[in-house]
Amino acid sequence: MADPQRVFVRTPRPGVTLERDGAIFCVVAAHASAVELCLFGTQDAPAGESRVSMMRLDGGHWAAFVPAAGPGTTYGYRAHGAWAPAAGLRHNPAKLLLDPYAGAVSAEMTWRPEVFGHVVDDAFAGDARVRDDRDSAPFVPRGVVVSHDFDWGGDARPQVRDADRVIYEAHVKGLTVQHPDVPEELRGTYAGLAHASMTTYLRDLGVTSVELLPVHAFVDEPHLVKLGLSNYWGYNTLGFFAPHAAYAHASDAQGVVDEVKSMVRSLHAAGLEVILDVVYNHTCEQGGHEGAMLSLRGLDNATAYRLGEHGEDIDVTGCGNTLDVREPAVMRLVLDSLRHWVSEYHVDGFRFDLAVALGRAPGDDFDPRAALLMAMQADPVLSQVTLIAEPWDIGLHGWRTGQFPAGFAEWNDRFRNTVRDFWLADLAAASRGDGGGGQHPGGGVADLATRLTGSQDLVGGPLRRPQASINYVTAHDGFTLADLTAYETKHNEANGEDNRDGTSDNRSWNHGVEGWPGDAVDESGGEPTSDAAGSGSGGAGDVAADLAARRLRSMRNMLGTLLLSAGVPMLTAGDEFARTQHGNNNAYCQDSPIGWVDWNHSPAQRDLLATTRHLLALRRRFGVLRHPDFYPGSRAVAGEPDVRWFSAAGVGLSDAEWTSPSTRTLQALFDASSTDDESVLLVLHGALDAASVTLPPSPHGGGWSVVWDSAQPAPLSGGRFVASGDTCAVDGPSMLVLTPSRG
Repeated sequence: MADPQRVFVRTPRPGVTLERDGAIFCVVAAHASAVELCLFGTQDAPAGESRVSMMRLDGGHWAAFVPAAGPGTTYGYRAHGAWAPAAGLRHNPAKLLLDPYAGAVSAEMTWRPEVFGHVVDDAFAGDARVRDDRDSAPFVPRGVVVSHDFDWGGDARPQVRDADRVIYEAHVKGLTVQHPDVPEELRGTYAGLAHASMTTYLRDLGVTSVELLPVHAFVDEPHLVKLGLSNYWGYNTLGFFAPHAAYAHASDAQGVVDEVKSMVRSLHAAGLEVILDVVYNHTCEQGGHEGAMLSLRGLDNATAYRLGEHGEDIDVTGCGNTLDVREPAVMRLVLDSLRHWVSEYHVDGFRFDLAVALGRAPGDDFDPRAALLMAMQADPVLSQVTLIAEPWDIGLHGWRTGQFPAGFAEWNDRFRNTVRDFWLADLAAASRGDGGGGQHPGGGVADLATRLTGSQDLVGGPLRRPQASINYVTAHDGFTLADLTAYETKHNEANGEDNRDGTSDNRSWNHGVEGWPGDAVDESGGEPTSDAAGSGSGGAGDVAADLAARRLRSMRNMLGTLLLSAGVPMLTAGDEFARTQHGNNNAYCQDSPIGWVDWNHSPAQRDLLATTRHLLALRRRFGVLRHPDFYPGSRAVAGEPDVRWFSAAGVGLSDAEWTSPSTRTLQALFDASSTDDESVLLVLHGALDAASVTLPPSPHGGGWSVVWDSAQPAPLSGGRFVASGDTCAVDGPSMLVLTPSRG
């Protein structure tokens, strides 16, 4: 029971504060008339519900001190107050509510009509104006009190320069659930990711930072449950302070918390940063005002969510609700959550899902100086970690790439589209003859050159550097790298939405045949055993081998462009060895082999993995490719590296050549001759036809040594020499990396 004599000298912070003789429980419910703390014993000794009336304090806070309460205590809240949906007020004490600050979550979500604040039928449809008075407690998750005492053992944050960062985007479960070297009982868990086989693999691959899809506690959407599916990606947050328990090998809440910390500690010991993909734009109380009542909607709907004049949710996320981060209590929730993961879990940064929703000002338009964005940059804890924005949402003027303030890096969709167009979409059009008259339908090489050098047109500014551009060709959302080369249309039938979900703007090229062998997705319904592009010869086996070889070359071309461009490259887990999702470009609900990483590799996949490692080694070798500032160009001074451009003829490009659709070869000389670093020449030939490329003069005299050629299935064992002014033959879409050599 609560101590009625306890006097709160100052308002406690939200959440649970452990004290020597018990615990203080505090929650924000500004519009409630009363709040009850509901206790259910401990995880080890569950008990029937007991209720404690909470004391109202300043700022809409409610608090209670419970003697002897400590780690393992399970609890929730019930909020009393007005039921006035048109005013945004939806208090319903029949509904047990999760503490938004809960450090851990117990019990699974059971989707039943009782978990809605309003009356619904078995299909969860009903009248959002009519309150439902049935108890939801048996069907909803509860908070668990946990301790954050943990032996970090001298854990130290990896000291990774922004210019050296290479991000590996992965799913905690999907990365290890099929890994043969991870002990079977640990596969698909935080402990599995922390296993030496994984940390060694990631370190040897050459990445510096692991970006994990959401690990905040989340629940599945009801429509997925009905389909027998689940929310695999986790962009459906229930608790912003609690790790998702289903990813843990541990079975108790304290064990889950400690396992996540052990994972971070192990990744740090391997020199790897941990970046979390976080969702603060919406919550799992989806469906707008017709969604379930699990936490914030019942505590203070009018404050938590952005509402219209009739109490309806304003949705700029596509998920039915939008957190109103303009409200001080909600802004504090977000900031407290972020600091919690940095301070208690030692994470190194965050990627913000639909980050434009976090920067929408009172007038509804995006403001790079919005209060929450400014607060993150000014915060003494958060300003010291990596902050990455997904720079769009679905609201008015929602596409804001390059417009976030200094202190934020951004996913660069322009880089993605440009690279896909140059190596895939434009070539697909050319193979169909869409260019006409021998001309290619693309727009020349000017945009490609800008992406190679850090996208200064997008992220440039007095306080920004190339590392503000997070370069990527693929991400969790969309085709994998392998599937970009094998599908021209999405194949999301397994998602149960008649293939309507997922983008149709894939900018991919199947190289003449739709699908991988065994997919049975080509128009004839059979396996792709013929080469519609007509470049194969001999029998069906030769044609299939030629098709696979051309697809792999396209993958190598995209990997080379991604990993050797200025900015921060992001590699999606499995792309380094051609993982396929069999054409599914929206695998958010595929907790299955479709969404998991398959570690059973063919010889060709092992070659691609060796190529990825080689490219990342080249990135580390050539500091000129990781220059922390934009290349000066006409402002070049001694001691600074610069970049110079050449045509296929080995001379500077004319103004017309920069934008001409017929320009399909670009040579980029990253010139470090006035520094102590090595110079690098990148040759990118994005045409179907073979060509002879005349190499420009070497900065040091002599000639050039080829250190990578995308035409080769595996990395070169040794460079071949090419004299300055001589020609290099390329036999189709190719990328070369050369360094100065004296022969």
